Amino acid sequence: MSTSVSPSANKGRPITPRRAALLASAGLGAVLIFAAPQWGPQPNLPALSSAAHAQNATRPAGFADIVEKVKPAVIGVRVKVNGAATTGSDSPFPPGSPMERFFRRFGPDGIPGMPDMPRGPRGRNFSMGQGSGFFISADGFAVTNNHVVDKADSVEVTTDDGKTYTAKVIGSDPKTDLALIKVDGRNDFPFARLADQQPRIGDWVLAVGNPFGLGGTVTAGIVSARGRDIGAGPYDDFLQIDAPVNKGNSGGPTFDVDGNVVGVNTAIFSPSGGSIGIAFAIPSDTVRTVISQLKDKGVVTRGWIGVQIQPVTDDIADSLGLKKSSGALVAEPQDNGPAAKAGVQSGDVIASVDGEPVKDARDLAKKISGMAPGSAVKLGVIRKGSEQTLTVTLGEFPRDQQQAARGGSDEGRRGQTDVPRLGLTLAPADNVAGAGAEGVVVTEVQEGSPAARNGFRTGDVILDVGGKTVSNPADVRNALSEAQSGGKRSVLMRVKSGNNTRFVAVPVNRG
Repeated sequence: MSTSVSPSANKGRPITPRRAALLASAGLGAVLIFAAPQWGPQPNLPALSSAAHAQNATRPAGFADIVEKVKPAVIGVRVKVNGAATTGSDSPFPPGSPMERFFRRFGPDGIPGMPDMPRGPRGRNFSMGQGSGFFISADGFAVTNNHVVDKADSVEVTTDDGKTYTAKVIGSDPKTDLALIKVDGRNDFPFARLADQQPRIGDWVLAVGNPFGLGGTVTAGIVSARGRDIGAGPYDDFLQIDAPVNKGNSGGPTFDVDGNVVGVNTAIFSPSGGSIGIAFAIPSDTVRTVISQLKDKGVVTRGWIGVQIQPVTDDIADSLGLKKSSGALVAEPQDNGPAAKAGVQSGDVIASVDGEPVKDARDLAKKISGMAPGSAVKLGVIRKGSEQTLTVTLGEFPRDQQQAARGGSDEGRRGQTDVPRLGLTLAPADNVAGAGAEGVVVTEVQEGSPAARNGFRTGDVILDVGGKTVSNPADVRNALSEAQSGGKRSVLMRVKSGNNTRFVAVPVNRG
């Protein structure tokens, strides 16, 4: 059975097994909370054998004490959005945001959380939706999901004692799906604290909230995994939990056994739209960094070095002569960007930031984005087998980066040459209209060939092979022959697709 990621919602059509989306703002408010278990055998019970006693000692007796402690900090968030009715192809999320990409990827059909659009006064359309949140200070600052309050004309919160207050949006960050809201008029709201450390895999967790409108529902589970990448964006680093959560959990906190917030609920993985024990929460360290900036400035600024990066696969590591497949491979430094000014070059592997090892490309993005623009950082770089340190002054991450369009043209091709061992037909770039003056253009890719399996497409431009620039198909052939003669199993090609550049490790045919 196929699975999908589905949003929380108040109402929604049944999800199809092949569809998925994030917990949506239309969900009824629900919150994840973890309770501290009480351990040990129950009193006044018959004596147990040592084996039975050991089994009983590892079983929690209840979570009531922690529920009483943290439940008052949890709030329901209700929003109203006025405007034109949406269609089946309209996304409820900001253009270019991680949530919008989820929506585009899986489609709108049957997504739980897509609100009905009733007719409002004078023919205007409006939608109502609910999510969750939690107070982080006594004066009414609260955290929820960006997709819960995005484009809201009005926001109301309901506290655990049933009182309703008007709230305003202080700021939001679509890239992490976090938002900060504020309720005025009181300075004695019960609030929750963010955890200083991430939980361990296997730690107990507890959910308290309003799934499907059933307020005050409590469910328990454990942390199933950490560091999950669900394809929402470059900063994916989710906690996975198995505490049953359903429609309505968006924006709710995940508490540890000490009553501290370890994460904020944002997505579930489900074939039906209901809980199957796989949910994702934004870690507390990300929440702390983002919310602090939203409180101070209303927006989030991120460090930026200006490079296109990709993971170091085993094949790429072998091609570069690296001992292990870790770090982030620089496909292309942006012209006049911070990295280029510091001397970072295409083909460099960024192995550390300020002395801390870089696991992969996603880890590098997270490290850099968490630093302030203007900061000076030291990048440990591996270049052609040797290590060096470069100092980069971070820029500010551009807020509106355009997506690269695929280049290439089918017209004006001449001088085409086949490369049978790869399944490619190539031509000099200056012979292909619109391809530029550098490199060799892919004019045809044989179906099922090594090139096709490595993602080559018509219109791609091969810039260099094995670290040497190429300007015609003969250069590509010679580079492949040299790699084969040198006993290499693969050769690294730098390939440009539209405005994006990447490295591809292509196997050398020894037959």
